[in-house]
Amino acid sequence: MDTRNANQSIKCTVQQCANHCQTKDYCALDCITVGTHEMNPTDKQCTDCKSFVLKK
Repeated sequence: MDTRNANQSIKCTVQQCANHCQTKDYCALDCITVGTHEMNPTDKQCTDCKSFVLKK
């Protein structure tokens, strides 16, 4: 995957993710998976990007 290519459909500001575009606040993936860690999510803090990979 080329992390220099921004997917302008997926905004992202998590620069610690290996999938973050190097040059802009976008994800470099074609698509992402969004999930939750709660049984009954009620606000945005309950959701997670399941495509997150810690940058090495």
